[in-house]
Amino acid sequence: MILLMLLGGMAVLLVLRVPVAFAMLLPSLGYIAMSPRISIGTAVQRVTALLDSFPLLAVPLFIFVGFLANSADLADKLINALLVITGRVRGSLAYVNINTSLVFSWMSGSALADSAALGSVLLPTMKKNGYDPHFAAAITAASSTMGPIMPPSIAAVLYAVLTSTSVAATFFAGVVPALMIFTALTLYVYFYARNKPELTVEPIPREEAFKTLIAAGPIGLAPVILLGGILGGIFTPTEAAAVTAMYLLIISIVFRWLTLKALYQAMSGTVATTGRVMIIASVGALFSYIMAREGIPQQAAALLTSITENPFLFLLLLNIFLLLVGMVLEPASALLVTVPIFYPIAQTYGIDPIHLGVVVIFNLTLGLMTPPVCLVLHMLSQIGDLDFGKVLKATLPMLGILFGVLLIVTYLPSVVLTLPRLLGM
Repeated sequence: MILLMLLGGMAVLLVLRVPVAFAMLLPSLGYIAMSPRISIGTAVQRVTALLDSFPLLAVPLFIFVGFLANSADLADKLINALLVITGRVRGSLAYVNINTSLVFSWMSGSALADSAALGSVLLPTMKKNGYDPHFAAAITAASSTMGPIMPPSIAAVLYAVLTSTSVAATFFAGVVPALMIFTALTLYVYFYARNKPELTVEPIPREEAFKTLIAAGPIGLAPVILLGGILGGIFTPTEAAAVTAMYLLIISIVFRWLTLKALYQAMSGTVATTGRVMIIASVGALFSYIMAREGIPQQAAALLTSITENPFLFLLLLNIFLLLVGMVLEPASALLVTVPIFYPIAQTYGIDPIHLGVVVIFNLTLGLMTPPVCLVLHMLSQIGDLDFGKVLKATLPMLGILFGVLLIVTYLPSVVLTLPRLLGM
């Protein structure tokens, strides 16, 4: 009954378009009002306790990196550099799209940030060069799924904090799955473009090409600094976020890529997004406390184990559940609502926490591309002034590919765990 009250109340409020934080807070306050055993002081303590976390400091820093990359037009510079390399290849702009998403994913950690930054540049360019604009939006959306999976990942930081697992291990567990997405989408573009000779662009003159590559060089060092620093034990993932943010800020100012107005926009966007995420996180801590107090995870575990003791079947049910949740909630909100419920259950099935984290993040990221909400597709449709239905139709083959990768990641844990283990994490 408690679970029905909490989740039912939350669902009703979400349908009424109440913000996610308040949709979790109001049912929680209703529970506290009816339970004399919990004081308001305890509720306030639970709301603020989660924020007292050093790893969580990485979240606003990575959010700032994403906004800074957009404000300083770093995506535009990366696109031009990659076009120098693949310009004469059939389907070159589609390859550039995927490659830029891969590089960008090492800096932003967010599918929404990646698709917004790349879509504003690539959609008009691809349309101008003969690509179906709906295909252009679809490939941009599909490639943006590497953002939350490849390190650094905002979702990975949140998951690690919620489950008390290693942030670094959760980061590097996503590398191979993200590269699998990259490879699968690259093959899809090859078959899409092989009979379309019109999908080429004019080669860039040698002198201009050299200048373009030089200009993008400092940007390409950002992932090296971030990942190399963590692997070398020079700094923690949280410190890596601060170093990367400072590095990109310095080069943007030195090379005059960033105006004061653009810096203000990046900082104000960071503050607004961080505030929203942290409010959801703090309210989610109270929501999780109530569920734990009522023994809801244990009851759910008992119910599931009475249905099946097979971990493979549990993972299938978990995938379906997470995909449904991801259809209506963005990844950060969905993580904070669902992880406290299913994480203890997964432990009873002996599922590795790091493997579970990648499966969860992958599922919730795909939710950004599936109806009814489709946040990424709606955003790209607005950026490109495109028909949403046609964009969704163009996305379906890529969604099929991504679901195939998800199944491999779900049922072959070694795909996820080999790299962290090789690195001693």
